[in-house]
Amino acid sequence: MVKGGTKTDKMREIRDEVVNLKESPLYEYRMANNYHAVLGEGSHDAPIMFIGEAPGRNEAEQGRPFCGRAGKLLDELLASIGIPREEVYITNIVKDRPPENRDPTPEEIKLYAPFLDRQIEVIQPKVIATLGRFSMEYIMRKFGLDAQLEPISRAHGTVYDASGLFGSIKIVPQYHPAAAIYTQSLVETLKKDFKVLKRFYGKNKK
Repeated sequence: MVKGGTKTDKMREIRDEVVNLKESPLYEYRMANNYHAVLGEGSHDAPIMFIGEAPGRNEAEQGRPFCGRAGKLLDELLASIGIPREEVYITNIVKDRPPENRDPTPEEIKLYAPFLDRQIEVIQPKVIATLGRFSMEYIMRKFGLDAQLEPISRAHGTVYDASGLFGSIKIVPQYHPAAAIYTQSLVETLKKDFKVLKRFYGKNKK
């Protein structure tokens, strides 16, 4: 239980606020294209939380994170270490699709990040796996790891120790699965890096 209601209640509250976020520069684009805001999916008691950058077209059309080509690869990576997708939680920093799948802007990240912060507080994961450099940079700064920030080409697969309002937490940066669609050699790198997550799955499972 989370103060003020169940975890599900809290997540619904966050969802409703994002859906009605008219001050977002992405709101009109969502409405004009009949897209959905993409809040996230998975277990609210997940020991591992995956955080990407922003939804793509498939995600915005279906209202689900990582359901396109990158999502298929994410599913394969999870299967490769024996972790069911439904037992982790998957979301993005930005909850609406940027036009033409462009990178999220600093302003968009700043606007949507508080919703992500609340999701983290609800789930209280033991491990956060960031997918891509935008989520890596945001999460590492959020958890006071600014001094250890380095390019994702060096940081990927590294385990960083941090602490939050709910205790100790591991931050594990990963390449974004979309990158491996265009650079096949990254698939093997991702598989190797995901094995790092497997170490924490069993002992941190709630």
